[in-house]
Amino acid sequence: MSRVPLKSAAQTDPKSPSTRGAFDQSDGEFTEVLVPVIVGCALFMELLDSTVITTALPAMSRSLQVDPIRLNLAITSYLLSLAVFIPVSAWVADRFGARMVFRAAILIFTIGSVLCGVSQSLSQLVAARILQGCGGAMMVPVGRIVILKSVPKRHLVTAMSYLSIPALIGPVVGPPVGGFIVTYSTWRWIFFINVPICVLGIVMVTLFIKDVREDHVPPLDLIGFLLTGIGLAALVFGFESAGRGELPTWMVAGLMGGGAACMALYVMHYRRARHPIIDLGLFAIPTFRVSTVGGGLFRMGIGAMPFLLALLLQLGFGINPFKSGLIIFASALGALTMKLGINPVIRFFGFRSLLIFNGVISACFMICCALFRPTTPHLVIALVLFSGGFFRSLQFTCINALAYADVPEPLMSNASSLASMGQQLTISLGVAVAALALRVGMALHHSIVLTAQDIVPAFILTGGLGLLGSAVFLPLPRDAAAELSGRRGRRSLVEEEATALAD
Repeated sequence: MSRVPLKSAAQTDPKSPSTRGAFDQSDGEFTEVLVPVIVGCALFMELLDSTVITTALPAMSRSLQVDPIRLNLAITSYLLSLAVFIPVSAWVADRFGARMVFRAAILIFTIGSVLCGVSQSLSQLVAARILQGCGGAMMVPVGRIVILKSVPKRHLVTAMSYLSIPALIGPVVGPPVGGFIVTYSTWRWIFFINVPICVLGIVMVTLFIKDVREDHVPPLDLIGFLLTGIGLAALVFGFESAGRGELPTWMVAGLMGGGAACMALYVMHYRRARHPIIDLGLFAIPTFRVSTVGGGLFRMGIGAMPFLLALLLQLGFGINPFKSGLIIFASALGALTMKLGINPVIRFFGFRSLLIFNGVISACFMICCALFRPTTPHLVIALVLFSGGFFRSLQFTCINALAYADVPEPLMSNASSLASMGQQLTISLGVAVAALALRVGMALHHSIVLTAQDIVPAFILTGGLGLLGSAVFLPLPRDAAAELSGRRGRRSLVEEEATALAD
């Protein structure tokens, strides 16, 4: 993508060609809900598919007559495909139009899902998962581009609040849904259930999402695409492998080192390229930078929570998978409840104060999970998870909205791709860090089999990452993203009244 001089959002011309297809002011209230819900359904489908398959692996291994460890290739191949194609998603959307690419991505994901469901061997399943990953890599970043270029900035907080719901619900409902399907039907339905959702998504995109594209798109930065794709794939695979402990240490270190080297080479390439595929100059925008770094640390902790809670409730407390899934679902209900009052809360406190103090509260609820015991009433556990889900959802909404507060319109596509890359890395790293913490806990207690007390250090570590993420927002000015929060409008009104009185 070509470099564009960075400037504040207030200086961006809303009538520029890059905003062609955006909705006007009269449609703001309509688009702030409908467009994020359409994109959110695609995100939910992708996250549900990614988590539900882990529950079905034993049944799949028996059906395909493959060792469960080898069957992990079905998960790894999807992640690698996702990582390779995320960096190029912005260029493809600008070149061919966000609506067309988004619709095509859903279709590719659907075809991949059907092929997964009818697979008769591991090789067929892996090939189908790679195709699914190609679609998934385009769905979320391009869907976010549609939101950023269709929804006015004054409605962006509400839009992002609806978009963040699937990110919190998908990983939570995945395990119980997978357990239910595997228990009462065949594992193949975990892929077939995507089909009606995909069909509905394609229809909704065609009817309600206008085309958004750039008039002038530079040539594809092929070298940058190769470096970022290979680098991100190697890092994600390395982090995932470190979390599962299935590969030798030297191989994991080699993957991480190779991925880091590719990313370093891209930085050098970026400084010389006329049209780099990912514009690292976005990190010069304070709101985007702190949102990416602070939000990344927060996601590392959140990404590991469903994994740790499932282990604690099922292995530590002996609760069956379906019931533990229902208990964990309380956090998703808390996330949904938060959406009722998001705008007044942000308008009253502002982004900086909210991200700092709400981040601390969210981290404390994560640490509270370390206090659960087998004798703790399930209602108490559910209430703690409900409250934690409420504050975590608020934090996610603020982080997602803040990232794009000051990004110029021509760089919105690039910002979406770069943010997606960061999210993919931090979520994978979070699971790896949590798995490492579990091993440390087992070593401290000299355990051979994982117990509830071995999981305690992992909850403390994830909460600590959340606290660290909150500290990243301290340098933000008090009026950061005032246009989004609505606080700028209140200050301007006060200043006008003061001026009138002085006159």
